Amino acid sequence: QVQVVESGGGLVQAGGSLTLSCTASGLTFEEYIMGWFRQAPGKEREGVSCITWSGGTTTYTDSVKGRFTISRDNAKNTLYLQMNNLKPEDTAMYYCAASPSYSGGYFYTDRCPPYEYNYWGQGTQVTVSS
Repeated sequence: QVQVVESGGGLVQAGGSLTLSCTASGLTFEEYIMGWFRQAPGKEREGVSCITWSGGTTTYTDSVKGRFTISRDNAKNTLYLQMNNLKPEDTAMYYCAASPSYSGGYFYTDRCPPYEYNYWGQGTQVTVSS
């Protein structure tokens, strides 16, 4: 049974930093594309960042470029999201998800579509105060 568990969320002041972690079990971690997503109240879930199986290629949504860094440790079955210079508009529930591959047959470097991901965690809340 696949389990995806996020941790590391919390309350932080604008300009601060947080690191989210995600562990996945019940699957062969290095065979999955991994992604971070977020959903604010009343808004659709959006792809924040995603990373290829080996970690060699990453994708970021424009609003977090230069502030967030995604990484993975396949030996630990763990995905990370380092978030710096946080802004109130980053406030959302953050989700981790896994995808064996994309339907287009290649890793998209301009987007992380939620519909391409099969396994999802329960989320961790990030709140940024102004």
